[in-house]
Amino acid sequence: MDNVIATGLIGISLGSQYALLALGFTLIFGILGVVNFAHGGFYVMGGYVAYYCSVVLGLPFPVAVLVAALGTAALGWLFETIILERVIEDHQATLMVTMGFYLVMATAILLVFGPESPEFSFPITGVWRAGGAYVPYANMVVIGVCLAAIVSVYWLIYRSGIGRAMRAMAEDRAVASALGMRTRALFPFAFALATGLAGLTGALVTPILALAPHVGDPVLAFSFLTVILGGLGSVAGATVAAFIVGMVEAYAAVYLGGSKGALALFVLVLLILVVRPQGLLGREVRRA
Repeated sequence: MDNVIATGLIGISLGSQYALLALGFTLIFGILGVVNFAHGGFYVMGGYVAYYCSVVLGLPFPVAVLVAALGTAALGWLFETIILERVIEDHQATLMVTMGFYLVMATAILLVFGPESPEFSFPITGVWRAGGAYVPYANMVVIGVCLAAIVSVYWLIYRSGIGRAMRAMAEDRAVASALGMRTRALFPFAFALATGLAGLTGALVTPILALAPHVGDPVLAFSFLTVILGGLGSVAGATVAAFIVGMVEAYAAVYLGGSKGALALFVLVLLILVVRPQGLLGREVRRA
């Protein structure tokens, strides 16, 4: 029973991480209509910025995490404004541009920091014990920060004027523009918010898991899987799906093993999509 509880807490930790990544991914798709293949690159960039600030410059880890989140958000703003905005209406071009930018980021990190994983560890060690269950303090901190960020994103989307404008843009871009909403300001803001969330997640998680130039590949895969499962463009669906994926991954890894756990996760997603092709909370598209 203690092992079940501890595994559940690890699943919540994974789910909160996936939720932040999926929220950013689905925001970009819902508002800009862009599948951002560079999302994993911003995750990696956040990890390396936090590493450089914390280990090389000697800044406190919370400051390093904040700098990583703001730095990746600024990079995302510049990327959308300078490059992506020029091809925003061409879906094939946006796929190529975002994928190319991911390769540029990965190559730049490889040239600057090298192919080896740097020594980057979470500053808080030890475990929390409740009965026979053991949970690392690092995972508890990650859960707390990620949940706070998720609540903040929901408040921004559903309780602020900017959030209402972004939801209007996601519903009908032409009508929202006709009503005077500034797409040239909202698009970069949405992209910066999404990439900042990816950078924040990378800064928090890579000291616990691993930091290397290409760890963004599985992150992109899980983000895409989570968003598809929740329903493309559905913020609530992405959040729910992220915690489902995290819990399934945690329990499957413990009781089935790594490779079988991944297989169980993909089989579950396939079965859900067979029943609900639009995803858990996605809206069904009517056929003409």
